[in-house]
This record gives sequence, structure tokens and C-alpha cells, in this order.
Amino acid sequence: MTFVQLIDCRTSRFDEMNRLMDTWVEQTKGKRTATHSVVGKDRSDGSHFVEIVEFPSYEEAMRNSGLPETERIFQEMVALCDEMPTFTDLDVVRDEQLYAANARRFFETIGTEGELPPLDDLLVEDYHDHDPANPQDAIGMDAVRREVGMWRAAFDFSFAIGDQIAQGDRVCTRWTWNGTHQGDFLGIAATGREVTMTGTTIHRFSPDGKIVEGWWQYDRLGLMGQLGALDALER
Repeated sequence: MTFVQLIDCRTSRFDEMNRLMDTWVEQTKGKRTATHSVVGKDRSDGSHFVEIVEFPSYEEAMRNSGLPETERIFQEMVALCDEMPTFTDLDVVRDEQLYAANARRFFETIGTEGELPPLDDLLVEDYHDHDPANPQDAIGMDAVRREVGMWRAAFDFSFAIGDQIAQGDRVCTRWTWNGTHQGDFLGIAATGREVTMTGTTIHRFSPDGKIVEGWWQYDRLGLMGQLGALDALER
């Protein structure tokens, strides 16, 4: 689970504090595992500053705190503060930006050339997939890999992401799928045709950013028409 630490301090020597933070970053380069850092200044109190530091997990934050460079910088920071800084540890329970980024990464991953990469860092083990074209939902990592594998065996494809809307624990992504028909698809032998399809997927996320559930809507009829499966019906 993503972890955030708030460092709250008061100082009249912010320029020195800022240079100290630059020194910390430089000395811990390659060791420090923070993924994002923001420093904010209180609009009503020019001596009040808050640094927000994000880590992949609480454990990573503790490893960072244990670095000898961190301890030295902390002692120097205390000397620059008007009073002892305070630290607030927060487990992130909702991050809509992370959810949207992971939804995008999911589409990029399943369209990757070559062997399908592991999906463990994107999906929960009992992920539940709703696809109206399938008689049964795909539930679980193995079932999802089989479903994705079927599409990958039939097409070389990629997704172009359009709009994304994040609200709460859900992300809606509008996408365009472009593929080359290179293998059997629902009994249709490879045609070599370039095909395209539009669709929308809603993903539900767990607090740590993994996808729990997905609902798909896409123009499968249009795809079948491009593959020539509807030719006999149009005569």
C-alpha cells in the first residue's frame, strides 16, 4: 500500500532548509525510495512549511529513515527549525491519480509484444472480469490470462487511450483498439486484415491500486464485419 509522510516544521531559514533538502536528495541518490515529494508553504504563516513525501510502502519509508544520510540530515534540519518538526504517517486509502495511471498501464501491458508479462502488480488474484460477449465471467488471474491470451493469439494489437474519468475507486477509460488479424478468432482463420474497434472499460480498484473488477463494452459486431464474418448476411 502506498504510504505518505507529512513533515511539519517552522523555520525562518527556509533557503538553508531548501539547500539541505537538495543535499539529502543528492546524498541518498540510488538509495532513497521516495516516489514523490512536495513542499508547501502556509499562505497565512510564512515560517510554516509542510513536506509531503510518498513511498511505495511503510516498509520502504522505514528503510529510508534508517539510512545514515537521513539521520545526519535530520539532525541538521532540527537545527534549522524554530521548534521540533512533527511527522505524520499516513496509509493512502484512495488515490484516483494512481488508479487512472494503473488502468492505462493495464491496457499497455496486455498489448505488449512477445510473451504476456506478469499481471500480479496490476490485478488482484481473484480479479472479476465482466465481458458481455462471454457466456461466463472470467474470475481469477488464470482465467484472465487465458482470455487475454486468446485475443493475443488471434491479433497483434495495441490500445490508444482516449478519455479517462476517475471517481472514487473506479476509472472509466475510452479506448480505440487497433490490430492485425494473424490467427484463428472464433473460427475465423487469419485474414491478415488491419482492423479497429472502439470501446469503454470501467475498472474498480483496491486501495493499493490493483484492479479488482472490470466491465467491458466494445463494438464486437463491427469487428466481425471487418473480418468478413457478416458478408453472407449482407448479400
